Amino acid sequence: MQILVRHVLSDLLKVFLIVLTGLTALIFVALAGKEAVDKGIGLGPLLKMTPYLLPLALQFAVPGTMLLATTYVYGRMSSDNEIVAIKSLGISPMVLIWPTLVLATLVSFVALAMNDLAVSWGTRGLQRVFLESLEEVAYNHLRLQNTYSSGQVSVLVRGVEGRKLLQPTLVVQASGNHPALTVSAEEAEMHSYPERDELVFRFRNFEVSGPVNITNPDTYEHVMSLDEWTGVSPENRSPSTYALGEIGPAIAEQTTRLAQMEQAMTATTAFALMTGDFDSLSNAAWKVHEHQFANQENRLHRLYTEPWRRWANGFSCLCFVMIGVPVAIYLRFSDFLASFFACFLPILIVYYPLLAVSVDQAKDGVLPPQAVWIGNIVLAICGGWLMRHVVLRGSLPRRLILAWHVFLWICGYRFVSLLFLRSKFAAG
Repeated sequence: MQILVRHVLSDLLKVFLIVLTGLTALIFVALAGKEAVDKGIGLGPLLKMTPYLLPLALQFAVPGTMLLATTYVYGRMSSDNEIVAIKSLGISPMVLIWPTLVLATLVSFVALAMNDLAVSWGTRGLQRVFLESLEEVAYNHLRLQNTYSSGQVSVLVRGVEGRKLLQPTLVVQASGNHPALTVSAEEAEMHSYPERDELVFRFRNFEVSGPVNITNPDTYEHVMSLDEWTGVSPENRSPSTYALGEIGPAIAEQTTRLAQMEQAMTATTAFALMTGDFDSLSNAAWKVHEHQFANQENRLHRLYTEPWRRWANGFSCLCFVMIGVPVAIYLRFSDFLASFFACFLPILIVYYPLLAVSVDQAKDGVLPPQAVWIGNIVLAICGGWLMRHVVLRGSLPRRLILAWHVFLWICGYRFVSLLFLRSKFAAG
């Protein structure tokens, strides 16, 4: 028995590590290219982003790699009649399967930790490197396109000579207590100070349009925070960028904020009724308070959903394996790509739509946060049912096979249907 366990784990780990290396490298290059295109950063900042991009690449690579390694190993074993040989010796095929389930469980915990690291440390690290390179990025954009927009700020120039911005126009949109502002000048320079969280524009011969209109041939220094420039601040930080350890305190803080908003709304209503200021209770005036409260309540729902979503994403590795093992054994393909595609298709059709819908509904507060596990539960139930029929009984019900073929043909996946038929004829 131990020889069989070592044989399965050895093959599985070798395939898993080889595929994981290649797939991670491929996804890493794609993510680096996306960052370069979207943010216009150069090679230097990209190299600084490397350690932060790696967990993001692994986040996407691990579940698919686990499924591919499983379908390869068990598809080859089934095509070589190793499963039949094990049964002929009176040994249950589960001897070959349970080590993979244990390994998939361990990998699921690793995937959970990697997801948490990627969305917290990785995402914030990318943001920090971008802020450190913000001055270079903005100047490159302005040289090439004469315009650059980020967050609530837009800059338009006639041209760039060295460090000088020729005939620049800075437009700052209104936000919160800060009114809209427009600054035009003959020339300007821009300097970023990440250590002080400041971005400084020095204008010469300027004109300011805003709460106060000013025209002056002298110099004017406009200072703004990097949060204002990027549109990202601690107040509007996305819950998806919190580490799991930060979510608990964030929920408590958000609950307190909502309670304070309710008290403020109650006090406003009582004061308006006492003073007869019914205009402040009109639908138009009250919608502002309702909108702010709804936004904060939605943020609380997202905070509650986030831990459940991370655990569900991490344990997708185990659920994928529960589907991959029986399907690969039934198809008996030595071609691992065919087995992988045949296993991934039902996952793509069933799991990901269920995950997307349940996460959206949980974030909106329509469903409880535990609902994000619906996709995992469906895959686990289907995987257990498939193992019972394929591994223990050696076949699937004919009605199920016929219904699956019809579904594939209707959806246009005729190639996969033909693969199923080929496996059926090969099995006799």
